[in-house]
Amino acid sequence: QVQLVESGGGLVQAGGSLRLSCAASGRTFSNYAMAWFRQAPGKERELVAAISRSGRGTAYVDSVKGRFTISRDNAKNMVYLQMNSLKPEDTAVYYCAARQGDGDPYRSGSYNYWGQGTQVTVSS
Repeated sequence: QVQLVESGGGLVQAGGSLRLSCAASGRTFSNYAMAWFRQAPGKERELVAAISRSGRGTAYVDSVKGRFTISRDNAKNMVYLQMNSLKPEDTAVYYCAARQGDGDPYRSGSYNYWGQGTQVTVSS
């Protein structure tokens, strides 16, 4: 079992920055690939960024490339999402997720554990 707790969400103006954090507890953190998903009202949950178990591999949805950066610290059991140049369309609940197997990192169904989510609101 892995418990995930997100923090760092809030209200920010367009063009601003936020850093989301996800604290993991439970089993060996480095055994899990990690990701950030988001879900806006009336929309499906989508992958924002994913990171491999070692941290050497990352992937991003096209809409955030060049603006968001995912990282992890296996010694601290933490994963982060640095979000710069935020846009109103980035407004959503952001979820941290952990994947134990080798499923498709872009599919939410591949992930075994989820946090409760943190709200990010970007005003225009």
